[in-house]
This record gives sequence, structure tokens and C-alpha cells, in this order.
Amino acid sequence: MTHHPSEHLSRRRLLQGATAVGAAAAVPSLIGLGATAAQAATSGTYTIRYDQPQKQTILGLGFEIQSDTIGSGNNGLPSQFGGALYDLLPSERSRFYQQMLKVRDDRGFRYCRLALGLYFRGLDASKKHFIDRYPGQSAQLAEMIQQAGIEGIDAEYWSPAPGWKSDPDGAGGPVQPGLIGGRLAADVDYDALSDAMVADLDYLSARGIPVKMWGLQNEPQQSGINYPHCYYDPAVYLAAFKAAAPKIRQHYPDALIHAESHHGWGGPIGKALLADPTTLPYIDAWTYHCLGDDNNAGTPGGGPEDSDYILANNFTSGALGKPVFCNEYEYLHGAPTPYRTVNTAQVIMNWMTQHNAPTWFWLHALKPIGNSEASGYSLGYWRPPGNTDFSDPATAHIQEGCWDFNWGNWNAVAGFVRYMPWNSIRYGVDEAVVSKDQRIMAWKTPGGKPVFVITNRSASPFTFTVNTQTTASFVGNRFSYSLHNQHLSAQTGPTLTLTVPPQSIEFWVRTP
Repeated sequence: MTHHPSEHLSRRRLLQGATAVGAAAAVPSLIGLGATAAQAATSGTYTIRYDQPQKQTILGLGFEIQSDTIGSGNNGLPSQFGGALYDLLPSERSRFYQQMLKVRDDRGFRYCRLALGLYFRGLDASKKHFIDRYPGQSAQLAEMIQQAGIEGIDAEYWSPAPGWKSDPDGAGGPVQPGLIGGRLAADVDYDALSDAMVADLDYLSARGIPVKMWGLQNEPQQSGINYPHCYYDPAVYLAAFKAAAPKIRQHYPDALIHAESHHGWGGPIGKALLADPTTLPYIDAWTYHCLGDDNNAGTPGGGPEDSDYILANNFTSGALGKPVFCNEYEYLHGAPTPYRTVNTAQVIMNWMTQHNAPTWFWLHALKPIGNSEASGYSLGYWRPPGNTDFSDPATAHIQEGCWDFNWGNWNAVAGFVRYMPWNSIRYGVDEAVVSKDQRIMAWKTPGGKPVFVITNRSASPFTFTVNTQTTASFVGNRFSYSLHNQHLSAQTGPTLTLTVPPQSIEFWVRTP
């Protein structure tokens, strides 16, 4: 894989430098957000400020891989072996790498989130270290990383190995031994625990799985759920982080360390970390899951999954200049809709334009047919061996060991993977009115090519008048719930007049 010279920099330092460039940017005045006039608008004017200082470096996007089994509805852990890579035929694995993860001839997604204790949960004899649960598990992950051109993994625990835990949960959850439920043992040896966490990374790294990010615990104050988790109160999280993070930094100096994979700096754990100055040098970024259990989330007037939530709220004021980003996004209820396709694109854009996020993660690349949550969680589906339910028209054409796109979700993300290469540089855009249903974001590729994306989430056409400040031509590419990468005729700058159909996304790229 060919690297740009800048990619040899520490990911941690690159992020810190990127944030310094854009740190002064404040959340804009949300003029007209929610106002009748803004909602009824049919046009708007915009100026891309390539003439002003650049904002953050956008490193690239991430996804999660289901490399082991989980019960439908996230209910329990089946004993049989399985997973996206395990179940796919070799030819289908290769097609998955090339058509979804890589997309372009060079590369696409940059990071893969690996759920330790959930989708990588094999145990050694001591039950204190994670290893392959089935033959070839880590080899398949290494193959995916190599063939898809992925830089490396975000290694994050859903549960530490059960040898470090005790039951009951103590926070309202069920009394279940092992990976599901529990918390760290009251007499846990934090020094030994942190050594084991480094050893888990060493196991992966030695098998061709580069570690580029690390998180102590996914959603550390979750309880009462029937999939792997571990409850941390703030004091225990603080103690574990203080023991582990310096060792992770020592052994994996280029790995970005993030916290706390749910509420960032704003929750009880984030506040505990902020209150202890000794932790701050080891926190490279704050991570969020802006998800809601509202059945209407991702629909007009919905919950935190709606892009309006990201537009209207401030995720940077308590970050102490460190980057913030969303490392998990999905729809908890229901299937993709035309509204949700554009909403997801706007979530990506609003994190990057309003909060200078350097990356963003969708949840699952693929989910198995038969998991009830698959339609809202996945960019695509695969059919596991033995699954003979062909009743759903959306997946009836998929044969055993094969996969296909979940188009309503994939079309929301695909344009960013295709047209926003690693290390693109974002630039500001002057918006006469900041509208929640029509968004815009601009960047230059590492080679200096200007690109911008515009969205129309409304049910009526919307005309963008965009001053590109260049006389070059731009060619368009349109996505929607049912449309993938439709070519649009070139227009010549500096001012482009672009009418975007309802519930559509357009990427405009300078030519040649």
C-alpha cells in the first residue's frame, strides 16, 4: 500500500495538530434552525472559503466488523462459530473487500473497530487474555486489512476477559458470569490487568492486525443488557485507565487513545477524567455514541440519531482542545428510509463542520440475515450457512455464503468513502442561512483537488448557488435511498447553480 508522506506521522500527533488548526471554530449561529421561513426555503447561497485558513485534517472513516456470532436482537452469544469473514465464501470475501471496504482503486475505509470480548472473544486457559475463538479468526482479519487497504483497528473492549471480573453486575443488571454482565473484581490487580490488555494488543499485532486506536470500554455504564459488557463506576474507570493508558502509549505510541466511547467528556466518567490532570496527556480524543432508543430517531423531529441534534449541540466546549468524534452510529429501530439516507450523510457532515471531527464510524459493515437488528445496523447483509429464510424481498436474492449491500444505509456513506480520501483537508463555507435540511461541506484532497458535498433532506427540490472561487469545472455524483453514484453533467465555476432533488446527496468534484 502506498502512503502519502504525511501518513508516516504519529496518528496521535496528526490529530492534535489537526485540532489546533480548527480549534477556534465555534458552533455557528443556527440562523433559521427550526424556523418556518428556513423550512420553507427553496434556495440558498454559499461561498466556499478556500481563500481562508484550512480547518481540520479528515483522516478517513471507520466501520465495525462482526467477526463472531451474536444472538438476534443482541440477545446472547451463540456457541457456534460464525461471523462475516468466517461465513463468506472466499470469492465473496474478496468482493466485500473490494466493493465495500476499498471502493476506489487505492483505498476506502481507514479504520476497523474490533469489539474485544464480543466479536473477538476466544479465551486462553487463564481466562485473562483474548485469543482466536476459532481457527483462522485473526488470519481472516489480517487478510481483510491487507486486501482492503485498511490502516488498522480500533481495539476496544466490550468486556475485559472474565478472569478479571466478578458478579453480580451491581448496577441493576442480571447476574450472569463471564463476558455478559459484571464489573471488575473488587480486588483486581490493575497493574496485571493493564499488562494483560497490552498482551491482547500484542497478540493481534503479531498476527498482522495493526493497532491504530484503543479504548478501555465500550459504553462503560451500560448494564442489564444481554451481550458482553462491563459496568465501570467513574472511580474504577479512572483507576483502570490510569494503569492501562500509559502502557498502551509506551508499547503503541502511534495508537490514538480515546475515552469514553459513549458520552465523551460530558458524562460522569469523562468528568472524572477531566478532574485528574494526570490522565489528560493520555487522552487523544473524546468519543461519543449519539444514539437514542426513541423509535422515531432518524425521522423528522426524532432523537439524538437525527442530524439536527449534532447541528444544535456543542461537543467541544469541555474537550480541552482535544478532538471529538462519533465512533459508533446506527439506527436502533427500523429499516432505512429515504429520509434516513440523507440524515446519515448530514450526521457525518455536522460532526465534521460543527465540531471539527477528524473521523467518523458507522457500526457494522455487514450483519447476518436473521439478526432482527440488521437493517438499521448494517451497510450490507450476508446469509450464514444453514439460513433458509428467503421471505424478505430485500435479501431473498442473497445465497448462502454471499452478501449484498443494504442500499439505504450504504448510499448514505459510500460517497464519503469514495470522494473524501484519507487526509483530506476541510475548508469553511459561508452559509447565508444555516438550514437543518440542506447542508454543505467542502474539502481538498491530499492532491489539492477541491470537492464539496451538498444534501437536501426535505421533500421538495432545493437550489444551491455555490461560489467555488475557481473557474474550474466540477462534475457531480448523486446518491439517495435508491440511487448510487449517478453521474451528473459538469458545471463550470466560479458560481454553480445546483438544484438537488428531494432527499438526495450530491458530491461535486473538480475536473480533471
